Amino acid sequence: MTLSKVFNLLFILFFIPVQAQYVLDGQIISAQDGSPVPEAEVYNNTTGELKVANQEGKFRFEDLKTGSYELTIFSFQYEIEVQKVDIPLDESVKIELSVLSNNLSEVVLTERRKKLFSLRNLRQVEGTAIYSGKKSEVVLLEELTANLATNNARQIYSQVVGLNIYDNGDAGLQLNIGGRGLDPNRTQNFNTRQNDYDISADVLGYPESYYTPPAEALSEIQVVRGAASLQYGTQFGGLINFKFKQPSYKKFELISRQSTGSYNLFTSFNSLSGTLGNFSYYTYYNYKTGEGFRPNSEYDSHNAFVHLGYRLGEGTKLSFEYTLLDYLAQQPGGLTDAQFYRDPSYSNRSRNWFDVNWNLLALKLEHKILTDTDLSLNIFGLDASRKAVGYRENRVSQPDDPEAPRELLSDEFNYWGAEARILTRYDLFEESVFLIGTKYYKAKNLQQQGPGTTGSGPDFSFATAEFPNYSRQSNFEFPNENIAVFGENIFNFTNKLSLTPGFRFEYINTESRGTYRDIFLDLAGNVLKNEALTDNRGFERSFVLLGVGAGYEMSDSVEIYANFSQNYRSVTFSDIRVVNPVFQVDPNITDETGFTSDVGIRGRWRNILSYDASIFGLKYNDRIGEVLRAETRENFQGEQEETGRVIRFRGNIGDAFIYGLETFADWNLQTSFFPEAEDYMARVFVNSAFTSSEYIQSEQTNVEGNKVEFIPAVNLKTGLNFGYRNMLGALQYTYLSKQFSDATNAPQNINDSQRGIEGVIPAYGILDLSLSYSYHRYKIESGINNLLDNIYFTRRATGYPGPGIIPAQPLTWYVTLQVRL
Repeated sequence: MTLSKVFNLLFILFFIPVQAQYVLDGQIISAQDGSPVPEAEVYNNTTGELKVANQEGKFRFEDLKTGSYELTIFSFQYEIEVQKVDIPLDESVKIELSVLSNNLSEVVLTERRKKLFSLRNLRQVEGTAIYSGKKSEVVLLEELTANLATNNARQIYSQVVGLNIYDNGDAGLQLNIGGRGLDPNRTQNFNTRQNDYDISADVLGYPESYYTPPAEALSEIQVVRGAASLQYGTQFGGLINFKFKQPSYKKFELISRQSTGSYNLFTSFNSLSGTLGNFSYYTYYNYKTGEGFRPNSEYDSHNAFVHLGYRLGEGTKLSFEYTLLDYLAQQPGGLTDAQFYRDPSYSNRSRNWFDVNWNLLALKLEHKILTDTDLSLNIFGLDASRKAVGYRENRVSQPDDPEAPRELLSDEFNYWGAEARILTRYDLFEESVFLIGTKYYKAKNLQQQGPGTTGSGPDFSFATAEFPNYSRQSNFEFPNENIAVFGENIFNFTNKLSLTPGFRFEYINTESRGTYRDIFLDLAGNVLKNEALTDNRGFERSFVLLGVGAGYEMSDSVEIYANFSQNYRSVTFSDIRVVNPVFQVDPNITDETGFTSDVGIRGRWRNILSYDASIFGLKYNDRIGEVLRAETRENFQGEQEETGRVIRFRGNIGDAFIYGLETFADWNLQTSFFPEAEDYMARVFVNSAFTSSEYIQSEQTNVEGNKVEFIPAVNLKTGLNFGYRNMLGALQYTYLSKQFSDATNAPQNINDSQRGIEGVIPAYGILDLSLSYSYHRYKIESGINNLLDNIYFTRRATGYPGPGIIPAQPLTWYVTLQVRL
């Protein structure tokens, strides 16, 4: 089916006459004097929808079918009310809330709300997406006491199990998370979205995320593991979806947050939102600047976002979003092991710079076709660039020569896509749910590599005329086209047992068109060969991925879940073409395949304990990785010969199997031991992952039987959340055992004085403290990261911002002042 036929079908469906639909509307009033209760939260326990009443206390649920619905109503100054309502209604309902007998502290109000809307799992169905039987976690940002101003990932994702996080120290400009043996670099193994549409550079050809939404703008972060591949792409990691705050029900609301901290950190976050009749808006501007704890590490970032929504009628909403990110960062480069242990704040790179410009646009239509059928259509696009200039030789200790040209990589990313979903509920057994969707994606990316200038500033112009014999020169175009059709169906055999099979069909056409220069110099620097070579490649494939999930509700608060899903990762164009002095790419590198599976139990015991425990297995065929081996080069006869150097070789290393146990528990100490002390709050959580792995087959030397890289055997995050009245605090400890950085499991050499690129990443532990205090419309937040001032690192870079060891931040502090108007 062509793309035009798909859109014609959607157009016809849009105008199908709507069958009888029912509305549940009402007003929340005070039982004391009958006055409206503004901005009360009304949660429909039956459908999982949450509404916020307007300034007149009015709320509205649309497009309901005949039946009984249970509502839970929450407002900070009132008792929690639960009420059942039968549809259809003869008139609007009025729900009375009893005024609390005493003024509660911030701690008590926070705890009361957590009992209703705590860190949660995704429901079976949300919007036009199915999550039944999948391992999912949702981070609720408003419930965190954490360093939101700098997007501190180890604090924000502290209750998401098994994540491996790179510590950047760049105020959270880039998110680097992985898990289960997946490379954390720029979150490249997850399908990364905001408000349900893609935000990475190129979903297939270059799935790295250079833009990360600020935590201060988010309401929640949805994390779904590998089984999300059927609805959101083929990747092994799963889905990360950033959900922005909804527009305020007031006509105008301003939130201003100003932060300062160590190393000249300053961030300013300012948002405006509101609702005027059928029109709603949410917009923000976020500025970040700082210098980092090492020389040559300053950064400056501007980020803006606009959401405009309009309700066209009952069951139909149209929204438009635009995102701008522009930032410039100086990169201090990597260190050798000897340099790191001598002085982790050292930098011998003063000419490395990184520039990003990101422009995202999205248009979304949500429409109720029939009483039980929903349609969503997302049309989105990206116009972006990434430029990096600097010195990145494999001899990390070698000082930067100010007379030599810097290497310059200039990329332009352009794509547009459309994703349509239809979800319908129908009567089979208990109510069943069917989802069918399609996605079209077309990208055209440009990449140029060559000599930069000899200057020290952020000059991103090529100096090819001055340095015609620079060895790494190329100019390529990377067109990509992708058509996908996916579907899932929840069969609710009983009100406790469900089975959800699914499929995803993929058509992928990846191309590489361009030229590179083959330059050969003798030992004296004389040119023996300098010619332009054409390298055009095409890789067209189609395949089907299958999966199934199951869920069994043992009780209202306990569920057993299981899932299995096939996965696929296509070779990126950086694998195919980028010339890197640190590693050599196998010209025959191919795509990766495999599967992910989870079996677990999750639930809640009274209001005391919430938990999730699961075992997982991940099979990785033709895993792309790096090994140490002799470098080869084509000679004048066209034959491969060794150069005498040992380098990192990147290619399909072999087949790997990864398995482990992931557990999470959150224990309410206050409810357990001193339930009468309502002005106090004390909760302790333990988030642990125990993972093992092995390369079970490899044709490379010294790989089979080795551990898989990027996997700490123990990944632990634990902490205490505490509070008294309007004061909240969090103390968190993070521990990761040692992990390998390459498939040969090269050990660490602390005396390495030249490279620092390969070797073990040693175990490390970090302690963080966060505090907040609220007073009416004001709030102050503060904290100390790495409270024990440990010296550690989380990555060995092979490209930018290195190569070499990238030291993590020492002890740092921050202070944030928030005003809400």
